Amino acid sequence: MRILVTGANGYIGSHIVKLLLNHGHEVYASDVNFSNVDERTVRLNENIFEIKENIYKRLMEPELCIHLAWRNGFVHNDDSHIIDLPKHYLFLRQMMESGCKHFVVMGSMHEVGYWEGAIDENTPTNPKSLYGIAKNSLRQMCLEMAEQYDVCLQWIRGFYILGDDMKNNSIFTKIMKADLEGKDTFPFTTGKNQYDFIKVGQLAEQIVAVAEQTEISGIINCCTGKPHSLAEETEKFIKEHNLKIRLDYGVYPERIYDSPGIWGDPTKINKILTGKGD
Repeated sequence: MRILVTGANGYIGSHIVKLLLNHGHEVYASDVNFSNVDERTVRLNENIFEIKENIYKRLMEPELCIHLAWRNGFVHNDDSHIIDLPKHYLFLRQMMESGCKHFVVMGSMHEVGYWEGAIDENTPTNPKSLYGIAKNSLRQMCLEMAEQYDVCLQWIRGFYILGDDMKNNSIFTKIMKADLEGKDTFPFTTGKNQYDFIKVGQLAEQIVAVAEQTEISGIINCCTGKPHSLAEETEKFIKEHNLKIRLDYGVYPERIYDSPGIWGDPTKINKILTGKGD
C-alpha cells in the first residue's frame, strides 16, 4: 500500500515506519524533523496542519493514513492538547473529503479516565486530563466522520509503553536520567497501581497488523491484556538496565485519574494477530 505516516519521527512512529517498509509498503513520512526516520521513506516537508487546498494530492494520495502526530503526549495537562485539537480534526476531515478511505489514528487509555478493570470499546469515557479530553474528543469526531464519509477508521487505544527509553518523557526515562546524574534515590508513588505495559516494538507490530487489514475496525486496544503493578515493572526496568538508583516509595500520591488497576481487553487485537481479521 501507499501509506502516509504523520508523526513518523516520533517515539512510536519510527518503529511503525520501519516495519511498514520491511513489509514492502510505500511509506511517506510527515513530521517536523526526520532524525529517526528510516532512510527508505519518502519525506514530505508539508505542514499537514497548514495545507488549505489539494491536501490529499499534496500528500501523495495515500491509500492509508496512519495519524500519530501529537505534541506533548507525556505532559498530560499541557494547553497544547486543546489548542491543537481543531487542527487534527480539520486535517483528518480534509483527508476524508479528498478521497482517503482508510485511517489508523492513535488514541490513549487516558480517554477513559478513572476506571477499574479491563477497558473494551464500550467502556464509558470520562477523561480527567487535557490530554485525555482532547484524545477522547478527537475519537468521537473521527467516529462520526468515518460514518459520514464511509471510510474505514481504526482507533488505536494505547496503554503504558516501554522501550527506547531515552526517546520519551515517561517515568522510565526520568529514572534513567536521574541514574545518569548519579542520584541515589528516585521519588516515587506507592507503585501499587496496576497497568497494561507493552514494549514499543510489540506495540508497533500490533498497529501495523491492524493497518494491514480492514475487517476489524473501530476502537482497538493495542495491549497485552495483562496488568502488572507500576512497582513491579519499574523494579524490573531498573534491574534490566543495571541501574544503581533505588525507588523512594510513597513520596508522591497517585494522580487522581489513575485507577488501582486498568488494562486493555485484547479480544480484537488477538483476532487480528491470529489472522481472523481480513
